[in-house]
Order: sequence, then C-alpha cells, then structure tokens
Amino acid sequence: MSHSPEAVDDPPLEAFLEYLSVEKNSSPHTIVNYRHAITRFRTWLPESMSWDAVGSDDFRDYLFKCMRDDWGRATVRLHFAALRSFYKFLNRRAGLKLNPVVEVQMPKAEKKLPVVLSQKQVIELVEKPFEIDQPKQAPAWTAERDSAILELFYSSGVRLSELAALDVADFDLHHECVRVFGKGSKERICPVGTPAAEAIHRYRNAARVLEGPLFISKVRRRLTTRAISDVFKKYHALCDIPQNASPHKLRHSFATHLLDHGADLRSVQKLLGHASLSTTQIYTHVSIERMKKVYDTAHPRA
Repeated sequence: MSHSPEAVDDPPLEAFLEYLSVEKNSSPHTIVNYRHAITRFRTWLPESMSWDAVGSDDFRDYLFKCMRDDWGRATVRLHFAALRSFYKFLNRRAGLKLNPVVEVQMPKAEKKLPVVLSQKQVIELVEKPFEIDQPKQAPAWTAERDSAILELFYSSGVRLSELAALDVADFDLHHECVRVFGKGSKERICPVGTPAAEAIHRYRNAARVLEGPLFISKVRRRLTTRAISDVFKKYHALCDIPQNASPHKLRHSFATHLLDHGADLRSVQKLLGHASLSTTQIYTHVSIERMKKVYDTAHPRA
C-alpha cells in the first residue's frame, strides 16, 4: 500500500499504546517499536477488516510474507510479540474471546554471541580522547566529557539510553556509583570504578556542570542518544578495532570481562538490570569461547 504504516488511525491501537505508557510504564523505545509493528501489520490487512475478524491463518500468511521478504528472525519475533501483547489487551479490554496470534508458531531465535572488545582494545578506546586534537569549534572540555562517557560505559555497563538520561544528582562521587532508571523505569545502583569516577569529576569541573543533565552539548543541553553514539563511533574509528562500532559493545565487554575474572552470574545480572537470568547467560558462552581460544593458543597439547 502507498500510505505509511505510521499514518493509520486506529482507536484500539491508541488505547493499547496509552495502556503501555500509563499502566505498564513501558519505555518510549518499546512503545515506538510496538506501534510500528502493529501498524505495519494493519496496513497489510484489507482496510475493511476489523481486529476481531483477523484469524490465525491471517497471521500465518503474514509470517510467511515476512520470511519471504527476508526479515531477520529477531525482527519477526519482535513484531509478533507486539501483536500478541496487543491481542491480550483486546481480550481483556475489548471483549475479544480469542488470541489468534498464539496459535502461530514462531521461528526459533538466532543464537548469536555478542561481540566484545578485548581489555587492550577497551583501554585504547577510553584513552583516545586525550590523544587527538579536538575540532576548533568544540568546547575546551570535549576531551574530558568524551573520556567520562567512554569510561562510564565500560565501568558501569549501562545502556545507551540509561547513560543519556543521567543527571548530575544521579552520580555519587563519594560512594562511586550511579543511580540508573532502566527498562520500565526500574531503578538500580551501578558501581563505578575509580578511573570512571575521576573522569566524571574532571569533566564536571572543566565544563562547570553543577546540576541538571550530566552529559551536555556545547550549547549546554542534554546529549541525545545519537550524539553519544557518535562520540563512541568517533573514537572507535581511530582505534585498531575491526568490529562494527556500537556503544553496546562496551556493555557486552563489561559483562564478559566480569565473568572472565570470576564474577558470579547473579551479580552480573543485577548490574546489567536484566529481568531474567537467561538473558545474562549468553555472556557465559562468550566467556567460555574466549577461554577456549586462550587454551588453543597457549596449551602445548590443545
């Protein structure tokens, strides 16, 4: 169809999104993804078809269409998770008796191990802001700010959105920790290593950041997630690091390096803010694979 999926006027969908925001306290990222997934399916349906007329065969046809279009399995599973959640809402709030989505068998999730940086690569990355000449139009404290961002990413394992949302009041220099509001606005306290704490202290002094957003732009507004991602990519490109650039690599590295050095899985789960231990367990596989490589390289009878 020619019109954009986001242009669909759908009162049940708007009621569902309001429920996610107000009652479930879902993150803005989740709400945007769910809106996109459901409206994309809606535009695929005949315009005259109502939500209560959609059957399991329609969802199977849509699944086949997605697979024919070479959607990734993770994308397909995300879209159908949104549709399942939407129909559960319609069951409870709109009187629908069936949830046809649950009858559709999903493709198995792809088991991809996260890519992590070595400890040597991380050190090279976090030291890079002071090794280059910053642009003339950049604030004098750019290197201090960028260093603090990179150090905090690796030291605390926070998500990109969590780091961008930090305020000065969330950072406790005395106890070396930050208060983070994660998915669903769940609060957790993340320890911060001394190098990161000192980097934040230097940056705040240099930029005179006394209150409000912790990380700011040259016009003294909160840095967006995109701006922080650009900071990471800027220094990543200057390092001898072959992997694709993404701030999430530092979160993966944080978890893997903790496990490499003997941290228990439950502690890492809490530090990452994972609701389920199974989500954290993927890092044990990464850690084991890294140990195997060390073994194969170093043991005389490997």
